[in-house]
Amino acid sequence: MVSIPEYYEGKNVLLTGATAFLGKVLLEKSLRSCPKVNSVYVLVRQKARQTPQERVEEILSGKLFDRLRDENPDFREKIIAINSELIQPKIALNEEDKEVIIDSTNIIFYCTATVRFNENSSDAVQLNVIQIEVVYPPPVDPKKLTDSLEWMDDGLVNDITPKLIGDRPNTYIYTKALAEYVVQQGGAKLNVAIIRPLIVGASWKEPFPGWIDNFNGPSGLFIAAGKGILRTMRASNSALADLVPVDVVVNMSLAAAWYSGVNRPRNIMVYNCTIGSTNPFHWGEVEYHVISTFKRNPLEQAFRWPNVNLTSNHLLYHYWIAVSHKAPAFLYDIYLRMTGRSPRMMKAITCLHKAIMFLDYFTSNSWVWNTDDVNILINQLNPEDKKTFNIDVRQFHWAEYIENYCMGTKKYVLNEEMSGLPAARKHLNKLQNIC
Repeated sequence: MVSIPEYYEGKNVLLTGATAFLGKVLLEKSLRSCPKVNSVYVLVRQKARQTPQERVEEILSGKLFDRLRDENPDFREKIIAINSELIQPKIALNEEDKEVIIDSTNIIFYCTATVRFNENSSDAVQLNVIQIEVVYPPPVDPKKLTDSLEWMDDGLVNDITPKLIGDRPNTYIYTKALAEYVVQQGGAKLNVAIIRPLIVGASWKEPFPGWIDNFNGPSGLFIAAGKGILRTMRASNSALADLVPVDVVVNMSLAAAWYSGVNRPRNIMVYNCTIGSTNPFHWGEVEYHVISTFKRNPLEQAFRWPNVNLTSNHLLYHYWIAVSHKAPAFLYDIYLRMTGRSPRMMKAITCLHKAIMFLDYFTSNSWVWNTDDVNILINQLNPEDKKTFNIDVRQFHWAEYIENYCMGTKKYVLNEEMSGLPAARKHLNKLQNIC
């Protein structure tokens, strides 16, 4: 069987979501580890002040691509930015670009979605369902739902959303389930693989440990904990923490496309991209390692001494919210007003509580996922591909990962230099004595 790099050699790849977290990591990895890929077409919408080419160039100049720039300085020549708007009819492609894509594309990676858990239902369906060609039977036919949403106003959509999503926690989960059904129905004659990552976090190893570039998901909570702003959240200490490094998701995507293209399985392959079922870790352990890391390597200008209480008790949670979040934030805003500055802490706390609210479903429950298809995929890889496209999470060391993750938020999200650690430690020591 051909290796993964051999499979991609000479092929043209179409990628959506290249300006977002997962998509840009997939772009970097595919060009670095499959250097003989012919071209990568990236669908990018134009913004008011940036063309698609300018948006892509901005991404390519970031730290994520440092390693690729060193190893292959000419990689930009393979990237072709194409103006497209995925929620518009025929994704707003002009005829020339449409012909090029149809005639040339060999492999498609659809990495676009709205990741806002509380997205308006009609917006979530547009981004997560309609534009996917391609598993579970849904409670409502996706085609009927999309047709209905066209004539409903936002108020009516919001009113029916709770009944639509049923026992699913939010519109994100609901519309991704619909999307899988659409893929299954429409992709019967294609070689299709579905990757189901859980909570996607910072990189494990590639392009370097701990790389992260956003506040989404656990990243914002880790930073808030390190700053001493987050002091309590609703979670079960014993619930499985199914964080999945972004490079594991990307490696699995590239490997799954290879396996589907080479073996052409009869059925759509579905890969549950998780760690918890194979290498379990719990939210109580995550909290311990996050706080320990930030006590040793504090963030600059911390608000309070890092300390987080996890509780699954509803009344106790709201008590700690009032005592350790709202009251200090209110007093600090008074202090800011008295010193002639704009109050900001209550606003930050409100945003933090929204993030906690949308994550507590995942931090309070555990699931056991079937990983048989993942194990089959691992066994099909040759020894070199197992190293280059590592998806074997039995080798995963949680404590090391959480420390690298926290340091990644410090270096790549907050852009704090390690040379500032002595001053940050001095500041944190003062906070230990007063709060």
